Amino acid sequence: MGKLPRVAFICTHNACRSQMAEAIAVHLAGDVFESFSAGTEIKDSIDGDAKGAVKRLYGIDIDESQRPKTLAEIPPVDIVVTMGCGVRCPSLPCSHREDWNLDDPTGKGEEVFTAVAESIHEKVLDLKTRISKGGL
Repeated sequence: MGKLPRVAFICTHNACRSQMAEAIAVHLAGDVFESFSAGTEIKDSIDGDAKGAVKRLYGIDIDESQRPKTLAEIPPVDIVVTMGCGVRCPSLPCSHREDWNLDDPTGKGEEVFTAVAESIHEKVLDLKTRISKGGL
């Protein structure tokens, strides 16, 4: 099999939704595509509630493998997935782009973070299926 397509999950701060998406995608779809996350105005650290949700739901410690990154720190990608940050979403060259339109859960508690993680889970599996079947 050839090189796996590269997917970038991007949002402005690369501290919450995009980090959750990277971790969940590595876990669920690492055999079909490579995952990266980045932003334009990065924060110093990943949101604690985002880390907690991924740890609770998947047993993944994001701090072991991820950190906030700028767009310049990731390799060229084939697919860009924006998280739902609207007109402020950064742009990267790619062959396919889509927006997942996820509400920002920052400061909204465990239930909202769990719902966002579950939505990311479903969307990652859908993306994995579409890539596997050549549907992009």
